[in-house]
Amino acid sequence: MSILLNSSSKVIVQGMTGSMGQVHTLRMLNSGTQIVGGVNPRKAGTSVDFDVEPLGPGAENRQAGTVSVPVFGSVAESREATGADVSVIFVPPAFTKAAVVEAVDAGIPLIVIITEGIPVADTAEFFTYAESKGVRLIGPNCPGIITPGESNVGITPANITDSGRLGLVSKSGTLTYQMMYELSDVGFSTCLGIGGDPVIGTTHIDALKAFEEDPDTDVIVMIGEIGGDAEERAAEYIKDNVTKPVVGYVAGFTAPEGKTMGHAGAIVSGSSGTAEAKKVALEAAGVKVGKTPSETARLARSLLA
Repeated sequence: MSILLNSSSKVIVQGMTGSMGQVHTLRMLNSGTQIVGGVNPRKAGTSVDFDVEPLGPGAENRQAGTVSVPVFGSVAESREATGADVSVIFVPPAFTKAAVVEAVDAGIPLIVIITEGIPVADTAEFFTYAESKGVRLIGPNCPGIITPGESNVGITPANITDSGRLGLVSKSGTLTYQMMYELSDVGFSTCLGIGGDPVIGTTHIDALKAFEEDPDTDVIVMIGEIGGDAEERAAEYIKDNVTKPVVGYVAGFTAPEGKTMGHAGAIVSGSSGTAEAKKVALEAAGVKVGKTPSETARLARSLLA
């Protein structure tokens, strides 16, 4: 089992023909992702060849070779031709809103937005539009989502962990990778990077709900960071709705007041949004909180055992 993404997911790449789009399309194909098309109106009717070398869990069951991915003129055209149900977006910030709206209008139910630097007003607008249409967004400014051994949509390295019974949700891409590596011996059902912008599609609470309902996820690892109140709200949700063990880590204990730490949403203002306040809220909800990523990994391993 997994949440949101599995081996049957059919993925299109908006921005596949760009340099970053091609790099990460190859990475996704190597991970076993079912990439069914790219989108570029100027290159419709062409295709892009990728020399695939399988890696990560299940690589021994997949064949290496050249995969030719067709390029369509629009998301609607690609969905009609392929039955795509996931889109991943690698387009510049100025064009991301239009790309998301196009995917929503085409009826794509899951859209993963990797792009960073998108104006918050644009994100708020396309998030509201997607929500009104019942479309789930992941991101923006995120590494995406991976179900090890089945599918990988985004930029997450697939060869740093195996499949297992841990569920991971994280604001930070780098900490996602570190936690995957430190717990690679026990593995993950799904790893979800939700991004650290002030406005994001899928939240900690959304992921917690999905992992709680997933019969093959036994322990949930939640990574937050300073700024905002998302972790405090997640703590309240855990207290009332989550029966599975949850392990937490909050990045930014040493962050000075008023300092933005990497993500646009990670800024401390007075006593609001501090790592200590989040830690207290999570522990009050029964969450075991590690002081470092390594300690958090040890806590998760002990709970799983």
